[in-house]
Amino acid sequence: MSALQAGRRMPAIFLGHGSPMNAIEDNRFSRAWRALGEALPRPGGIVVVSAHWLTRGSAVTAALRPSTIHDFGGFPKALFDVDYPAPGSAALAQAVVRVLQPRAVELDQGWGLDHGAWSVLRHLYPAADVPVVQLSLDRMAAPAAHYAIGCALSRLREEGVLLLGSGNIVHNLAAMDWRRRDSEYPWARRFEDHVIQAIRTGEHEGLWEYPRLGQDAALAVPTPDHYLPLLYVMGAARGDDAVRLLTPHIEYGSLSMTSVLVGGPLEAGT
Repeated sequence: MSALQAGRRMPAIFLGHGSPMNAIEDNRFSRAWRALGEALPRPGGIVVVSAHWLTRGSAVTAALRPSTIHDFGGFPKALFDVDYPAPGSAALAQAVVRVLQPRAVELDQGWGLDHGAWSVLRHLYPAADVPVVQLSLDRMAAPAAHYAIGCALSRLREEGVLLLGSGNIVHNLAAMDWRRRDSEYPWARRFEDHVIQAIRTGEHEGLWEYPRLGQDAALAVPTPDHYLPLLYVMGAARGDDAVRLLTPHIEYGSLSMTSVLVGGPLEAGT
């Protein structure tokens, strides 16, 4: 990315990425992501927050040619053969450092794009021609701090940058019922309904204070990594942004595929 582009606010998107197989399958989710990419304005760059990069403190990728990381096991060779050769951007990495001050952000040369990033990006932007940097999740930060980082990142939306969070609102792999794909546990539905209500009303405090939901939260979010990317996207929302749900669905009892579009053209969401 040669320069950030002021004057047009890009959307912020949270995608429920689900199984890595969604990267290579033709299904309702991959088709929705592809349609979304076709409907959105072209960004000058993309900042991705994925569930799969946790660090002590914050870091942002600064490599000019980020690698495609296959951070999983037990899947077909076709998935390991996927390469997503999107360029990195030193300018965008520095812009992330700038807007997050005084929070210290390390410029990382070793990490690439993990499957939480490229499994959805290859559908949104299949040509892999938009510069991408990935921002890590600070494992030491409280949920409210992750939301605050999203608030700070919202400034980049005004500079033509798309903010993409990739995770799952409900993500409990141990509880999944592999016999019934189109099923949902009552606790999973209650937790997702609470999150959706907080999104629709703009009462975002309920998003970062999700542990108050007790056992429902403990089951829906046994570890915070897949939930936290949502807080970045909702933190980046502005008061005049339209907020819409995409592919609202829970499968296998305890895996939410629900996505959220903040801003963007009306035809890009449902």
